[in-house]
Formats: sequence, C-alpha cells, structure tokens
Amino acid sequence: MHKMKYAKTILETIGNTPMVKINKLVEDIPALVLAKYETFNPGNSVKDRMALKMIEDAEADGRLKPGGTIIEGTSGNTGMGLALAAIVKGYKMICVLSDKQSKEKMDVLRAMGCQVEVCPTAVAPDDPRSYYSVSKRLAEETPNSWYVNQYDNPSNAQAHYESTGPEIWEQTDGKVTHFVVGVGTGGTISGVGRYLKEKNPNIKIWGIDTYGSVFKKYHETGIFDEEEIYPYVTEGIGEDILPENVDFDIIDGFEKVTDKDAAIYTRLLALKEGMFLGNSAGAAIKGLIQLKEHFTKDDVVVVLFHDHGSRYVGKMYNDEWMEEMGWLEDCKKLI
Repeated sequence: MHKMKYAKTILETIGNTPMVKINKLVEDIPALVLAKYETFNPGNSVKDRMALKMIEDAEADGRLKPGGTIIEGTSGNTGMGLALAAIVKGYKMICVLSDKQSKEKMDVLRAMGCQVEVCPTAVAPDDPRSYYSVSKRLAEETPNSWYVNQYDNPSNAQAHYESTGPEIWEQTDGKVTHFVVGVGTGGTISGVGRYLKEKNPNIKIWGIDTYGSVFKKYHETGIFDEEEIYPYVTEGIGEDILPENVDFDIIDGFEKVTDKDAAIYTRLLALKEGMFLGNSAGAAIKGLIQLKEHFTKDDVVVVLFHDHGSRYVGKMYNDEWMEEMGWLEDCKKLI
C-alpha cells in the first residue's frame, strides 16, 4: 500500500537541497568542487532555514506572540524566508531594506504581503536613518512586535548547525575537506563550520568577503578598521559591523572579491554551468578560484550558493547595467 507524499505547508519543503558538481569554471582546480545549491528552498535562498528557526525559537520562548508583527532589516532573502513563515503562521511582517538592494527584491517582498521601508545605504550603522536603526525604532513603536536581528540572533547559526552542516557531511560521505561561503550575518559559515569541525577538525572553512567590508582585516589583525568601510555593489556579503553570529575562531581565512569579478562570475555561472544564481554566488566561485593553490586532487571543496538569479535580473544579468558599471566588455571576453 503506497502512502501519499506531500508537505503539509510550504515550510516543510525547506532544506535537503541538492549538491551539484561544478565543471567548466573550475577546470584549473585539481579538487572535486561541489555546490550546495540553496536556491531549491521555497524562498529561493539559504535564508529560509534560519528564518524559520528564528521564528520557531521566538514562538517557543514567548518573544513572538500570536497575531504579532515581525520586523527585520534585510537585504531581501531573510525577509522572503520570514514572509513565507509569517504567511503560514499568521503574522504581519515589516521589512527594512537599504536602497542599494534590487527593485526585484522590494517588489517580491511587497508581493508576499510585507510592508517595505527603504533606507539610505551610505550612512553609518548608528545613524538614525540606517536600516539597523530604523528596524530597532519600528520595533519599539509597533505594539506586539518582535525585532528579529538576524545579525546577533543565535538561532541563525544554530539553524545551519542543525541542518545545512549535517546535509553537507552526509552528501559528501564525510569526505568534505573545504567549505567556502560568502559571509554577511555569519550564520551560515559559523553554523556549518562548527558542525563540520566537530566531525573533522582538519576541514578548512573559508569566508568570502568584499572590498568595503571589515571582515578580512579584523580576522587577520583583530582591528576593526573604519578606513576599510566604503559602499560596495555586491549584495548579501560583507558588513560594516561585527555581527555576533560571525565566529571568527571557526573561520580559517577570508578571501576578498571585487564587485566587478562578483558580477562577471555571476553571469559566467549561468552561461558556463547553467546555474542561474545571485550575486554572492559569483563572489563565492571567484573567491574559490582565487584560493586554488590551497586545493589538491584529493580534496572535496563545497561552495554554498545562497540565492537565485531572478533577484538580479535588473542588475548583473542586464547588459545596460553592466555597461553603466563599465564591466560588460570584460565580461564578454570571458564568455
């Protein structure tokens, strides 16, 4: 007797994403390079995992009450994951974004029933106009609300310790030797990194950073250098703060990738591998290529791809935008 198989809600489809071999872009790398392909989550990003976990933990300890309003500053993907859970569970949702995020992300969040507030990018984190400050103010002003704070919320990294890390370990049969991922809130790298290092302390954990972000220098020197901070184009990685979710002790090193390279390699993933992915995936694969001298023929390198190309159709995937940035010609040379 066969049983019917179906998910009771869309939230039950989060996780258990595929692992896919990368071929043409890594021909010069002796190792087996595998992508943990997180766009198969229902919100098309890795953030669905921690969004659901943060909500469930807040429900469990009473921070989030029935009929409440969820408030979060997001570059888009966490907002989408939170929105899915809010819809299924009956919460209202306010998303606070910086103005550098793509119009597609803002439109998608509105389509998912979110109230969207847009803040300027080029202000300090403690400026009252910054998306950190606006998120906190709205949480104070809104009755029966809960401010998620993905940067410092321990449920973020814990979600990846409980799901993403074990999946990578099982899918590689414990043979993974390196994990490479873009770092923003730090939840993915810290949760996955902690799980994998508990399984095998020799596994190397590499964070991909961007120019304009403080992570690499802080990791290497312990200095939070404000001179390192300036606006950058790459979305979803790098920070001008030190989130509590970034466990620098677990990370073996950071590699920086330029805005230009991140954009070009986002397009190359689509054109060479058939992988239609977001901006941080381009940064991640370029960073991995820059790190190639660290890999041998016996290594199994796993790179995590965060989100979907549909979020960037007006940017990296748009020839006019690439032309405006001055990157189109160099992109065409590599194609």
